[in-house]
Amino acid sequence: MSFIKTTEQDSNHNHLEKMSVSELLENINKEDKTVPYAVERSLPQIEGLVNQIVEKLKQGGRLFYMGAGTSGRLGILDASECPPTFGVSHDLVIGIIAGGDSAIRKSVEFAEDSKTQGWLDLQEYNINQNDVVVGIAASGTTPYVISAVETCNENNIITGCITCNKTSPLSQVSKYPIEVVVGPEFVTGSSRMKAGTAQKLVLNMVTTSTMILLGHVKGNKMVDMQLSNNKLVDRGAKMIMKEINVSETKALELLSKHKSVREAINNFNNGN
Repeated sequence: MSFIKTTEQDSNHNHLEKMSVSELLENINKEDKTVPYAVERSLPQIEGLVNQIVEKLKQGGRLFYMGAGTSGRLGILDASECPPTFGVSHDLVIGIIAGGDSAIRKSVEFAEDSKTQGWLDLQEYNINQNDVVVGIAASGTTPYVISAVETCNENNIITGCITCNKTSPLSQVSKYPIEVVVGPEFVTGSSRMKAGTAQKLVLNMVTTSTMILLGHVKGNKMVDMQLSNNKLVDRGAKMIMKEINVSETKALELLSKHKSVREAINNFNNGN
């Protein structure tokens, strides 16, 4: 099958500058509504990658996200939210962006074009066969990501990808590709829109399902979350109140003592 970069095809809408605010918003929303259906078609691919990630993390491995620009930022965002949400180490899910941390806020010229830097960036973390590397690239053509994935394959490291084009170069070199084909963007080529939304949805699925399978959710609650602000302390207290049927005062007392929703509940049930 030949590679067609649908993310670069002409928008389904024209003369955007002549549209009213209402027309712009309605048409953007119309395009956005198609994204969850595109993700749905990729569920079997997502499942395959999640199974690999869970297996490797149970063996002591880590999950790496690699990308450039919007894709890189989305990977870093997802990775950074795992410790506070699920109470895991900051070293368990790691986001890497072409151009380094400065590229999170400002684009670094030509960083994504390097065919060597991706692997060098992974080596900074002593990447090994227990780990999983997921390349994120809407186009599926980013050299920084593709070359890193290829080198991972050569070193027997499990690889996956999240892209928005069918049969892209990145998909071809990834062992577990996820292809969410969202079609042309509202603004031609602006893959921060539908493609970015699709990537965010998939990332949510990947880490959330992984963390649930690793035991970091009880029932439907984030019992391992970090209690890093008053809102989360209040949420934690409510979880405890509901789970073991105690007053708010007692729940806060337990939370203060054990510093963890899970530990508070377990210790109470054990008479401690």
